[in-house]
Amino acid sequence: MMVRRHSASASPYEATIGFARALRVGDRIFVSGTAPVEPDGSSTPGDAAAQAERCFAIIAQAIGQLGGRIDDVVRTRMYLIDPTYAEAVGQVHGKLFGRVRPAATMLVVAALLRPEWRVEIEAEAIVESEA
Repeated sequence: MMVRRHSASASPYEATIGFARALRVGDRIFVSGTAPVEPDGSSTPGDAAAQAERCFAIIAQAIGQLGGRIDDVVRTRMYLIDPTYAEAVGQVHGKLFGRVRPAATMLVVAALLRPEWRVEIEAEAIVESEA
């Protein structure tokens, strides 16, 4: 049986909805849709780029808690509420992953859970197997 390890964050939704920020199974780490949430549970203020930076910081922390690095990311999915945010969020993504170049998808959706959120991001990583 595969061992499942979880990582948690400040999201107020993890316990109520019943999900983990990130899950490691074998050499795979799956990071749930990550919104711009501060450690106190409030939303990150600012534009789409600032919110994307916060999302990626949370993602990097979750991957690190499970034994990986941000450079282990092989796939990202970015959900935007406005297509005009694509360039700003894409620049944040490119700055972080320019060398790694994971497979990436950017989608425009009607809304996210909180009206102040402009972006939500998912990631998947492949890491060295645990001994």
